[in-house]
Amino acid sequence: MSNRMREDSHEYLEINLFTPSPYEKSGAAWPIRLGHNRAKPNYHIGPRTSPYYYLIFVLDGAGTFQQNGQAYRLGKNDMFCLFPQVIHEYYTDPEAPLRKIFIAFDGKGAPRLLERIGLSQRHPHAAGMLTPEAVGLMWDFLDSVRGGGDSDLGRLVFFHQIFDRLSAIAADAAMDDTLNISWLQQGYEYMEIHYAEGITVEKVSAHVGVDRTHFTKQFRRTYGLTPIAFLQELKMREAQLLLTQTACTLSEIAHSVGYPDLFSFSKAFKKRLGTAPTQYRLQAQHELIREGN
Repeated sequence: MSNRMREDSHEYLEINLFTPSPYEKSGAAWPIRLGHNRAKPNYHIGPRTSPYYYLIFVLDGAGTFQQNGQAYRLGKNDMFCLFPQVIHEYYTDPEAPLRKIFIAFDGKGAPRLLERIGLSQRHPHAAGMLTPEAVGLMWDFLDSVRGGGDSDLGRLVFFHQIFDRLSAIAADAAMDDTLNISWLQQGYEYMEIHYAEGITVEKVSAHVGVDRTHFTKQFRRTYGLTPIAFLQELKMREAQLLLTQTACTLSEIAHSVGYPDLFSFSKAFKKRLGTAPTQYRLQAQHELIREGN
């Protein structure tokens, strides 16, 4: 245990406080605190809020973290973030006291920086994300501060190196998630992107590698409508937008949303919305005129 650590009633703690320079504050984010701790069996923080962002890495032990009404189990190599003005609470398992290293920071770009490593206010916890390299950078930062390397540029170098390493880990995890994504969700997203390109349900089911009938059955069970109805909904939604917010001709709109000609588009539009595209556009224009008077 470091001889720099002080003992409190519920932990052993070493913490270093920074005063950000004007140069640091001119950037997107800057470090404010850096430290590590070893919890005692009675360790319990909160409920309370933080005035800044607190990124915490679990080096060992186990516990529980609560924020935004959600509870997360903590274990070795987890990371979690306390968000400003959001009530949080975390505590250790008495039989496996937590050991953590942490960095607190602030700045308008802090939320975007956290997104780069897979964290957000809705998803403040990531299990098993830490690697020896990422943890090593934190200890190097701490050693530099202990040795007097407390310049604003030095702090920013370490700060961004840590996030750079963590963002690479998060990118690898995101790629794994993409590879493991369900075929049903793949089909949903494929339709969302390519609905205007004349795709068919057969093409979508072939893209995800399942039988058309099975795809249709599972899609309807999960999303409450058939794939054909979903494609139609996407096309009509875009058509309504183009009719009310652009001066595109009806033929241009028909082709833009994936219909081969104006006749088939008009027929589908009227069947779906109960009015012809021309009438729909006129009604929308009249509504705007009335609202402007």
